Amino acid sequence: MAALSRRKFLAGLLQTQPRPNIVFILLDDLGYADIGCYGQKKIKTPHIDTLARDGMKFPQAYAGGAVCAPSRCVLMTGKHLGHAAIRANAGTTPLPAETITIARVLQQAGYATGAFGKWGLGDANSSGVPSKHGFDHFYGYLHQVHAHTYFPEFLWENDQRDTLGKGVYSADRIAEKSIAWLQQQKAKPFFLYACYTVPHGRYETPTQEPYSAMDWPEKEKSYAAMVTQGDRYTGRILDTLREMGVEKNTLVIFASDNGGVSGDGHSAGFFDSMRTASGAVLQGEKGTLFEGGLRVPFLVRWPGRVKPGSVNETPVYFADIFPTFAALANRPVTGIDGVSLLPQLEGKLGSERTMHWEHYNYNAKTKALTSIAAAVRKGRWKAIRTSPNQPPALYDLSVDESERNDIGAAHPMIARQLSAAMSDAHTPALPHTGVMDWVR
Repeated sequence: MAALSRRKFLAGLLQTQPRPNIVFILLDDLGYADIGCYGQKKIKTPHIDTLARDGMKFPQAYAGGAVCAPSRCVLMTGKHLGHAAIRANAGTTPLPAETITIARVLQQAGYATGAFGKWGLGDANSSGVPSKHGFDHFYGYLHQVHAHTYFPEFLWENDQRDTLGKGVYSADRIAEKSIAWLQQQKAKPFFLYACYTVPHGRYETPTQEPYSAMDWPEKEKSYAAMVTQGDRYTGRILDTLREMGVEKNTLVIFASDNGGVSGDGHSAGFFDSMRTASGAVLQGEKGTLFEGGLRVPFLVRWPGRVKPGSVNETPVYFADIFPTFAALANRPVTGIDGVSLLPQLEGKLGSERTMHWEHYNYNAKTKALTSIAAAVRKGRWKAIRTSPNQPPALYDLSVDESERNDIGAAHPMIARQLSAAMSDAHTPALPHTGVMDWVR
């Protein structure tokens, strides 16, 4: 009864108070501990660190998937990868036209909606473009392969190409466009999805400052500079909210789209990118379902509603964003996998539940997806199946964040329960018939 009364109170509060503005800042391939408030010592991130100082940190937060397109699909739709529409970096596969996204729900609730950066959920002339899924304005890359260079010939502004001059650094241009759009939002509440591309490789940057004089490998200097660029972009958003006078009525969330990487000549270990506050080093990286591939930094600031400097140890993941934002807009949703985080933002711990991830191979000839790995977490327990014909390994994350000791044999009942949950959450993936090369 107390829980029901609290939900009624929250619903009434949201109906009587101005609906908050919403900003979701998503960096690309940022490692778990690549920012100062998560333990980083070498890379400077002062603006992001202020979000932790002024808001709440979730040390046990997870992306929607281990690579970008599936993770962003979970974020936009609230459905985990057992039955999400996009389950692999395959093409880009477009979101089906009938897909309900959080942007569409907010748009229908009267929000202005803008997305700036890497979309990855449908290329030009497909059913998956942002304008068909609730965004009034988009600027950036539609296709993830297009986003692999920071000096492209063009970017997309809605359905039009914006031809760039030689030497234009796309990340800066995207950030400028996002700020310009934000400054125009005066008439109604807004949702800004700042899905910036840094620090994803290639490690291209106009300057390696403030690290150019460091005795580091060249790619490490570039990587660090790109993280700090993402920090500056974040700072510009925060400054703009303050200048507009809307800081107190704006919920800001900061996260990364998946775990960090050590490929392309960049060593995530150079910066201790996978080290937790307890000193454990997360196993795996982007592209795996171990903690290193899924665990991400996650910060929330909402002045007057979220306690400054607070920490919430509740495990959360990207599927929770949809119901949280829908609740803020007083548009409750059903048929999705996440739960609203509004109680956690008040400082409460969430109840124990099962979270699910999958990882796929894509066959370009048959346009078929093959599930090669799956993982579930429930409370302190996490099970991972690294190939379809293998039994899952079981880990107790309360004592083994590094996932080094498979204790399934010692806890057979837990192992069976999580294995069953893994199977129950999975539905067969349909052939990705919408796969297309990016429109050049």
